[in-house]
Parts: sequence; C-alpha cells; structure tokens
Amino acid sequence: MNNKKHLPAFERLLDILDELRVKCPWDREQTFDSLRTLSIEEMYELSEAIVGGNFMEIKKELGDLLLHIIFYAKIADESGQFDITGVIDALCNKLIYRHPHVFGEISMDNAGDVVKNWEQLKIKEKDGNKTVLSGVPASLPALIKAGRIQDKAAAVGFDWEEKEQIWDKIDEEQQELMLEIEAEDRDKIEAEFGDLFFALINAARLYGVNPETALERTNRKFIDRFTYLENQTIRKGRSLKSMTLEEMNEIWEEAKRKGL
Repeated sequence: MNNKKHLPAFERLLDILDELRVKCPWDREQTFDSLRTLSIEEMYELSEAIVGGNFMEIKKELGDLLLHIIFYAKIADESGQFDITGVIDALCNKLIYRHPHVFGEISMDNAGDVVKNWEQLKIKEKDGNKTVLSGVPASLPALIKAGRIQDKAAAVGFDWEEKEQIWDKIDEEQQELMLEIEAEDRDKIEAEFGDLFFALINAARLYGVNPETALERTNRKFIDRFTYLENQTIRKGRSLKSMTLEEMNEIWEEAKRKGL
C-alpha cells in the first residue's frame, strides 16, 4: 500500500484549517468547549450513516470527524500544549505497544486473546488506567457503557464459563423484577429493570451481537411499520385515535407481510 499518496491531501487540509483559523470569524472563535458538543453530534451522524450502509454519507461524516480532530490539535498547538504530530506519534507508539503479537515476539491465535492482552497492557501503561474499568468514559450513553464495562471485565477473565449460563441469570433478574412490580416499589422496580437490561446486554455480547445496533434496527423497523399504519389510516380518512387496537393491529400485520 502506498501511504505516501495520502500526504498531499492531509497537508492541504492542515493548510486550509490554518487559513480558516486566521481569516474566518467563526473558526477563529472556536475552543475545545465549543467544539465538544458538535463533535458528539458528528459521531452520531457517522454512526447513523454506518447503520444505513450509505458509503457516500460515511465518507462525508468521516471527513467532518477528521476536521474536528485536526481542529482540536490546532487549538492545542496555539497554546503550546501539543500538535497534530504529537497526536499521531502518540497513537503510533500506543498501537505498536499494544500489538506485541504483530510488532514483537508474542504469538496470539485469536481475537479474544488480543483483547485480553490489550486490556492488561492498558493497565500496565505509565499514566494509563489504574483499574480495569477506569477507562470507561462516565459520559457514555448507558447502553453503550454497559457493553464496554462487560467487555473490559471479560477481558481479564470475569465472565461466564459457558455463554448459555446467561439465560439463567436473565430468568433470575426477570423474576426479581416481577416481585418488585407486585410490591409496587418504584425505586426497586427501576433498579431491577436496570439489572435485567444489563443481563440482556451481556447476553448480546456473549452471542456476538452489538446491542446498540440491534436496538437501532428494531427502532427503525418500528418507525417504518408505524409510519405505514399512519399513512394507511390517513388514506381511509380516519385517525388513529378513532381506531380500535384490533383495527390498528390488522394494518400493522399488513406492514409486516410487506417486509417492513
């Protein structure tokens, strides 16, 4: 692979941002704090493009995200903290250190071994994470955070011996939830829902399913079917509020038969 062919494009991007930072009032005013929420938005837009399988949109959103990375480095360079070269060098050093099976003498046979070794190396790194779970960002959405917590715990051996054992845990959590529902204790109901969600996310991990992707797939399916239901209702000159659940369900099943 000829990576040098990409250098002119990267240099062009750096030059453009340098000029924008000087000549554009908006770009000149940006700070780490002002860009942070925009970066989060860009990451979600990239995620949506990936889920939709739209490669043109993926390319566009990757560009937007790359701009933010360059922008942060530019702002830091202006205050003498670090520059984009430091960012790239630090990343290269980390990748080499955490892949001793590629750049060293260690041999690993599967991806699971690579993940376990990766987490152990992170703990050993100077100024790195002091505990296994300290590297999980507190601000992550709860569903994604649960998955990362479980990944990291499993990487150091805290996991089920057989993946099928998770279903007993799910049954246990569901029974505990039902007891609290019967007792009508709102606080404990919330806590047990959390335990059940956590166990289901763990099951998805064990069976190689990304729970975020799975849930988004269901969200989109529901939106498509409900939109079909609404459109069919409008064509008949009726409103959803005037229809019985049975009537709505007939149209819902029709949407399913159409592959929605």
